Amino acid sequence: MSVEETRTTLDRYLDALLTGGDFGSFFSDDVLWTTMETGEEIRGRVPVRDFIRALHTQVFHATPEVRGVVVADGVAGLEAVFTGEHAEEFAGIPPTGTTVRLPYAMFYEIDGERITALRAYVSIAALSQQLQAAGAAATV
Repeated sequence: MSVEETRTTLDRYLDALLTGGDFGSFFSDDVLWTTMETGEEIRGRVPVRDFIRALHTQVFHATPEVRGVVVADGVAGLEAVFTGEHAEEFAGIPPTGTTVRLPYAMFYEIDGERITALRAYVSIAALSQQLQAAGAAATV
């Protein structure tokens, strides 16, 4: 697989993700999502797609702000900021309605036109702190 093929697949995936398209069609059948901070893993096209969709449209009303992308042969890295309104329970914290902003990085393994692995470098602890602070401010 070439750098150009890797870039094309990632660009098409990101376009689908950011415009509400069928981003799950870019996942292999046994794609693996790993949240690196916690070690949580999700495997399979539908479970990974549903997790990402729920995070962006249900738990939060969110949009990733892409800051940069680096692509090599079969791998890619993305730096972004997760910005979204907290709409459903997250990590045991009831919805606060607050808008959070959290920098994160994603790394992708890509084979042809399919993403085979996603590794999320995101601080769940920092996100929880933002939500807890918002919840505490709301009760004052």
